Amino acid sequence: MNLPIERHEDGNIILTSAEWLVNEALARSIWPMTFGLACCAIEMMAAGAGRYDIARFGSEVFRPTPRQSDCMIVAGTVTMKMASRVKLLYEQMAEPKFVISMGSCSNCGGPYWQHGYHVLKGVDRIVPVDVYIPGCPPRPEALLEGMELLRDIIRGKKPRQAAAARNA
Repeated sequence: MNLPIERHEDGNIILTSAEWLVNEALARSIWPMTFGLACCAIEMMAAGAGRYDIARFGSEVFRPTPRQSDCMIVAGTVTMKMASRVKLLYEQMAEPKFVISMGSCSNCGGPYWQHGYHVLKGVDRIVPVDVYIPGCPPRPEALLEGMELLRDIIRGKKPRQAAAARNA
């Protein structure tokens, strides 16, 4: 891992930028909000269980309020009635805030996109989305990969370059 750190001869002084330090701290402690709308929420809960253990990445604390969280995982179908509440929760989150759209229903309306007048055709119409996770419902591994992509975005790396560096 290539870190922007300079060490002096005596080993007691380390120099780095404050921006790198803050971004690294943010990337290692993403606190998602407890927010599930449909079947994708079950997969999100499975990611927090012992088999997948999202705690390895510092994201085990699912916060109950938007003021304590910095990541909204929209997991499931967003109906037109729920859209205003999703936007309100997003606006109540403190900066910096991030959004992960999990599943086909939150990405583009899912199987309801053509005939369902009651379903929002993508959560990105009301809140800005940082990471999209495809699938119906996506597996917990996909959520973990989405969290890794979000970490790369926070660190300022381009996701494809970061994925290539991880796989090399």
